[in-house]
Amino acid sequence: MPGAPCLLWLLLAVACSGLPGARPWAPRALGEEEEEEAPRTPRPAVLCDYDRCRHLQVPCGELQAGPAPCLCPGLSSPDRPPLPPRLADVHVLAEAGGAEVRWCAPSSPVLRYWLLLWEGGGPPRRSGPFDATARRAELRGLRPGGAYFVCVVAANAAGESGAPGPAAAPEGSAGGPALGPCGPVVVPPRPGILVHAAVGVGAALALLSVGALAWHCWLRERCGCPRRPRQPRGVH
Repeated sequence: MPGAPCLLWLLLAVACSGLPGARPWAPRALGEEEEEEAPRTPRPAVLCDYDRCRHLQVPCGELQAGPAPCLCPGLSSPDRPPLPPRLADVHVLAEAGGAEVRWCAPSSPVLRYWLLLWEGGGPPRRSGPFDATARRAELRGLRPGGAYFVCVVAANAAGESGAPGPAAAPEGSAGGPALGPCGPVVVPPRPGILVHAAVGVGAALALLSVGALAWHCWLRERCGCPRRPRQPRGVH
């Protein structure tokens, strides 16, 4: 009978499925193999090579779009004006009549920067704008011996950060920049001016000394100041 082998195999499958420890039989397609998925280990989080104070720093969004994914520091919403930058350092170039200003980016999206410079009580002088990757700029045309006040301003599509100006400078801040966006800039006199001033003061003192000596000699000749008589030797 042609159906006998098939019936025999069916009976054997049913009998084996009832045995303890036997796996249930399920029909599979021809050539299908059981695949066991290996457990995936999560990759450790890597911080992006981003420094807020580095000049010409690539934006963190571009670093994240690179071949190796990384984490960026948190930023505020682009719909709000940026937070104020932090003034890092002011290096005065007395011979060139200028100064190099360095700053650190805020925790906000920034499109551009510029500098505001005050001298005395007049309105500020604006320098820039500078690209969003910039962290350094130069001020030119500073007067030797002059005192100034500088602020770094950040801006995006929603507005710009505040610049308090010299009115908000704390007392005793002339030694260097504070932790905010502003700080003093004191330009010392040029060394040549100091040398000329020292030479002038020395020449004036020499002329005064010569004049005083000549006046003293003239008075002695005119008034005939008496001289003390010499005592004979051996007389006490």
